[in-house]
Amino acid sequence: MFIFYDLIFLFFSLIYLPVYVFRRKFHRGFMMRLGILSRNLDLNRPIWVHAVSVGEVMAVRGLIEELRKSCPGKNFVISTVTASGNKIAQGLAKGGDSVTYLPLDFGFIVKRVIDRINPSIFVIAETEIWPNLISYLHRKNVPIIMVNGRISDASFKGYLRIKFLLKAILEKVSFFCVQTERDAERLISLGVLASRIQVTGNMKFDLKDCQDAKRDEIDYRKKIGLESGERLLVAGSTHAGEEEIVLGAYKELLNEFPQLKLLLAPRHPERSRDVGKIVSKFGLRAVFSSLAFTCSTCITKPVFILDTIGQLTSVYAIADIVFVGGSLIKKGGHNILEPASLGKPVLFGPHMFNFRDIADLFLGNRASLLIHNQDALKANIAYLLNNPSFATGLAQRAKEVILKNQGASKRNAVYIKAYTQDKNS
Repeated sequence: MFIFYDLIFLFFSLIYLPVYVFRRKFHRGFMMRLGILSRNLDLNRPIWVHAVSVGEVMAVRGLIEELRKSCPGKNFVISTVTASGNKIAQGLAKGGDSVTYLPLDFGFIVKRVIDRINPSIFVIAETEIWPNLISYLHRKNVPIIMVNGRISDASFKGYLRIKFLLKAILEKVSFFCVQTERDAERLISLGVLASRIQVTGNMKFDLKDCQDAKRDEIDYRKKIGLESGERLLVAGSTHAGEEEIVLGAYKELLNEFPQLKLLLAPRHPERSRDVGKIVSKFGLRAVFSSLAFTCSTCITKPVFILDTIGQLTSVYAIADIVFVGGSLIKKGGHNILEPASLGKPVLFGPHMFNFRDIADLFLGNRASLLIHNQDALKANIAYLLNNPSFATGLAQRAKEVILKNQGASKRNAVYIKAYTQDKNS
């Protein structure tokens, strides 16, 4: 069966290769995906934590901190798939740890990497299913724990179609820590025993206090050239098709709020130059963060564009209002918790299916605003600017929602430690 899987995986890899080249995905770490690791790797049965991209890496920060406390002396391997996630993961590593890329799921590559790393346990964030990786870890008696597990509507439909194949893979996962009862029920319907599932909550609520971002707030306001009395609207994690909507609303808002500034943070920084061209079409001037955000008072009608990785938290910290993208188009939305935790009023569009539970929770507690189009975006931003007490109440209720839903990282760490102890006993 796995030879057949390797052939299918190879077939689709070859088809995708031109796209990979076109999108310039051949970064320096790609060799790690082929199983070529450092010759000096010496980890002594580490805890291997896999988090595919930026969102998942941010989610496992608290978990890794908890595991450092409960498993002192253990080294960590942190793997990602994306380069942006890898860069964030570098900041989580300490001496003796290793940050790498998840190997391509070919049997011979997976075997080579797992034998080199020789983990004591494998922790996978959210629901990524790699048949060869899971099977070889299971064959080597390495416990596999899924944390922050979730199964989207689209994924569930697809999984049901291949349940007869998927069940055998899921049986090799030692334990599932999932976000909601719905996720647990879906796993059970796919053949996972209820005794191997526990609802522990969503680790994305376990945000740090963001004190570093708060300390940077004044510096970033100076860097961006914001003067006293000026307000900043941040559109974070935007996708193609959304910048035009935001810019359309912003240009109308300037008529009533000439002191309002806009910062666009594209989800994929490599789109920044294209976003700059869109800004120009609206008669505005693009100012890029990689060029040190030159003084805005020297530029007529500036729109700031964040084209670097790792600064979004600091940018959210200086915002007055935040719109979170991927939600006005059918991308599934992005994480609203970070700006909310920083005390910012948050707006998002109707397409939040990747964060449906969080979005519903916030809307149900009157802790965020749902907008459907450019007119609604403009109207709600204007209302927030004209009614600061309403904006403050919105932000306060959001922080209360976050506080009430924290603790998943600690709960997950307990289960991981138990399996680590079982393995070492």
